[in-house]
Amino acid sequence: MFKPVNAVQIRVSLDEITPEIWRRLIVPSYWTLDHLHLGIQAAFNWWNAHLYEFRIGGLRYGDSAYLMDGSFEDTPRVFDHKEVRMSDFEREAVFTYIYDFGDNWRHRVEIEDFLTLDLLPKQAACTGGARARPPEDVGGTPGYEHFLAILDDESHPEYAETKRWCGGYFDPEWFDLSVADKDLRNALRPNAKRRLYQPKPKRTP
Repeated sequence: MFKPVNAVQIRVSLDEITPEIWRRLIVPSYWTLDHLHLGIQAAFNWWNAHLYEFRIGGLRYGDSAYLMDGSFEDTPRVFDHKEVRMSDFEREAVFTYIYDFGDNWRHRVEIEDFLTLDLLPKQAACTGGARARPPEDVGGTPGYEHFLAILDDESHPEYAETKRWCGGYFDPEWFDLSVADKDLRNALRPNAKRRLYQPKPKRTP
């Protein structure tokens, strides 16, 4: 008996940063862009504290109540992100997700495959990834590069203050698949909590 597609495999990566920061997600095919926004936030542990939008085929998708306030007559129309489902895309489709219009974190979203799982998934899952995302409000890609340069130089006059600001520890290579997967599975829960800082490594005896 033919079983319909019920999940979508997606790869999300941050632009303009090397080595690459990325996550691979398996999400229910009925998810909308609104759900995907929450999923990306969870997989990268963004705080969901800033405006965001999707850009697909030259069109903008997001929460129009926040993205269009009537201040500018020439503002491009924003389409409702709740009206687009993951099943509406084609395999190998690529589009952009932008988070925080100040820091301008641009994510490349790639539809890698459509899946038919034995059971209809009720939650999303993270199956792969690499590297830690930059700290929130660090100042975009230039600010992140400056941030890393400071942490790499203990003699820098801003070293102590910067280290305190990021919680006392930051490893750009850190990625824990189990943590990202747990966060993603809870992405749609109301008031889902986010870690303020990167977990510190456990001391070895």
